[in-house]
Amino acid sequence: MSVEEFGALQGVHYGYRPAQGEAPVLVFANSLGTDLRVWDRVCARLPADWGILRHDKRGHGLSVARTSPSIETMADDVEMLLDHLEITRFAGVGLSVGGLIMQRLTLRRAQAMPHLVLADTAARIGSPELWNPRIAAVLDNGIASISDAILSRWFAPGYATTPDFQMWRMMLERTPAQGYADVCAAIRDADYTADLSRIRAKTLVVVGRDDASTPPALVRAMAEQIAGAQFVEIADAGHLPCVEQPDRFVALLTQLLA
Repeated sequence: MSVEEFGALQGVHYGYRPAQGEAPVLVFANSLGTDLRVWDRVCARLPADWGILRHDKRGHGLSVARTSPSIETMADDVEMLLDHLEITRFAGVGLSVGGLIMQRLTLRRAQAMPHLVLADTAARIGSPELWNPRIAAVLDNGIASISDAILSRWFAPGYATTPDFQMWRMMLERTPAQGYADVCAAIRDADYTADLSRIRAKTLVVVGRDDASTPPALVRAMAEQIAGAQFVEIADAGHLPCVEQPDRFVALLTQLLA
């Protein structure tokens, strides 16, 4: 990687733990309104010798917002990290918009990514009629103005009474409004339905049974278009099964890589 390309990475916040020996490397991409901490509970349960790469999307967490990002440019960011860290073989794990990013990477780096996990995502998520009012509300009044509605779709019924619910509210509401709106627009403009049949990675597709953002029927329909994909609904989870059911998530992930 050139000095110029490495310099471009400085706006992307990431965390990396190299694999030991022949252990696998997992590359994670998170959902809208979250940062890399959304994977904390999963990563804490993975074997100590496994490699882990996490990052904050543009305009999220500690990463810098950039003008008008797309799913393609967010996939570019991951590729720059892969090259910088000299990761030549990995399993891609994408949640929600992170799943869209991983759908691009599995085609761009088919030889390097033999395993793919798509969680609570689809090839096309929502429509302009859904995203445009949300973008306007966030830019006009801030994320807090719609956070209750968002959080009601993130978690299974009853999770709002748990001690750590407010932590996820804070993560969402502290996401920069422009960064959140930009990624909403990127999701709005993405449709990779025609590319699903080109995916050759061994694929696991999971969804929280109570997900109201990307409902199980939508996620199942995507899985049915990926050759050989395994589809699993995770009980007692909404849009973030990696948060609500990390043991189940890790068990499925480990089974895939085995």
